[in-house]
Amino acid sequence: MERKFVIVTDSSCDLSEEYLAKHQVHCVPLGFTVDGVVYGGDDGEYMDVKTFYETLRKGAMPKTYQVSPEQAKTHLTQFVQAGQDVLVIAFSSGLSGTANSFAVAARELMEENPGRKVLVVDSLCASLGEGLLVDYVVKKADTYAEIEEVYAYAEQLKCKICHQFTVDNLFHLKRGGRVSSTTAIVGSILKIKPVMHVNDEGRLVPVVKAMGRRKSISALVEHMERLADLGENDPIFISHGDCMEDVDFLIGLIHAKFGKRDIYVNYVGNVIGTHSGAGTLALFFKGKQR
Repeated sequence: MERKFVIVTDSSCDLSEEYLAKHQVHCVPLGFTVDGVVYGGDDGEYMDVKTFYETLRKGAMPKTYQVSPEQAKTHLTQFVQAGQDVLVIAFSSGLSGTANSFAVAARELMEENPGRKVLVVDSLCASLGEGLLVDYVVKKADTYAEIEEVYAYAEQLKCKICHQFTVDNLFHLKRGGRVSSTTAIVGSILKIKPVMHVNDEGRLVPVVKAMGRRKSISALVEHMERLADLGENDPIFISHGDCMEDVDFLIGLIHAKFGKRDIYVNYVGNVIGTHSGAGTLALFFKGKQR
């Protein structure tokens, strides 16, 4: 059954190219720069994610840039001109101006094309949290639901997408203003690993501090036990900053607490990874609340 409208997201959703192609989701790429070279976006060079994390570990200091209104409009125009309505699931406004860029483009396109609908959901999500919301939206859209119904569904669901994550190196969070220099230095010396989440405003906030990597990973599952509201078919997503051994450990803990479940795993992409660093481990699931 053909979907009634086009689903668009951006690359901070960290879904694989295979997933996006299989589910016919159009993805607008964010970009970053390293040593003056532009990567990603619509015109930048290509850097695979493994090389990206190797570059980070060697001390590179990338900078990211959001989707611009002009870039967003270019991507959306092709669908509107083809007579299609569009539903956009955008990177959290608490972390980027990308959602606002989509909103600006949507308003212009609807003014220029009366009768066409371009609806933008500010996901208030990041990485595979945004990806998980996209996954729910895809499944809802594939029931042949109308665009307004799926938009309302996404708006109702987005603040139930729980993000629990820990980082291996506090200095990337310091660069982004998420922790102070003192916290980064003292935390690194004492091997303190913060467990953080994304709140209802789409911003990163600390939850607890754990002593050591394994305890921080265990804390992710402890919070999941407290917050999760999972039916039999509700998916669990994990993203990581090139640390598959830790992913395997986390999956083992989840299976021990929740039984064997399908879990979708992918890298934290280059844009989010610029701010979280190598060794980031993030867990996403539907909860009663964030």
